[in-house]
Amino acid sequence: MIRIGPAGIPIACKGDTSAGIEFTRKLGLDTTEVQFGHGIGMKNETADKVGNIAKKNEISLSVHAPYFINLSSAEAVKIRQSMKRIIDSCERAHHMGAKIVVFHPGYFGKLPKERAEEMIIHACQEMYDKIRSNGWHVLLGPETTGKHSAFGSLEETVRLCKKVKGSSPVIDFAHLYARAMGKIDFNDVLDAVKPWPHIHSHFSGINYTAAGERNHLPLSSNRPDHMEIARAILKKRVDITMICESPLIEKDALKMKGMFERLGHKF
Repeated sequence: MIRIGPAGIPIACKGDTSAGIEFTRKLGLDTTEVQFGHGIGMKNETADKVGNIAKKNEISLSVHAPYFINLSSAEAVKIRQSMKRIIDSCERAHHMGAKIVVFHPGYFGKLPKERAEEMIIHACQEMYDKIRSNGWHVLLGPETTGKHSAFGSLEETVRLCKKVKGSSPVIDFAHLYARAMGKIDFNDVLDAVKPWPHIHSHFSGINYTAAGERNHLPLSSNRPDHMEIARAILKKRVDITMICESPLIEKDALKMKGMFERLGHKF
């Protein structure tokens, strides 16, 4: 199955999550990622209501944890704060029936890459234990990142998820394209995540430099070629959720859906 939808509330819904879910269904899309990027302002009671509306409208949900996360910080207090933000996101995800919580794991800073990776793995293992002890059916979703200063290459992300139970790699096609400065085969990307039965992903256009990602762009930028991504997904028969993070979240989600349809896929 291929599911496509917006990252956050469609622009037309003016910040109303419930209305955004209903509008997403009216557009003919079938998934939404609830955004806690700038903080978790949603209570569990509201998350319950959001989940009920999503279920009624047959919209699958995911959650994006706050951006202010660094599981490889030199300061222990920042690691604990980061873990709490992810755990709090998982709690809300559990209440709304979302299956995965997406987060950017951390930065290398002055640490050797191997040490930063060890710290991130340890933190994720501890969070998995917390999720399991609470009985939450939520996956940890470390995302591939777009900057070389951050942990999150395809190889790093796959290694992390192979070592930590209850985790699944989140593939951001634009971030990987930026890391590779456009020289990438998306068939190879999808081959790397074969061990997971369902893949959560993000897509958008991307502006980048040699240091990596600068900012997201509409799909019309053709950086990357999203028809190429669609072809690779259909060729590999990937079961995937695709969340649009372009500045035109619902418009470009529909554009991506149209690309699959032109390739003969029926939703």
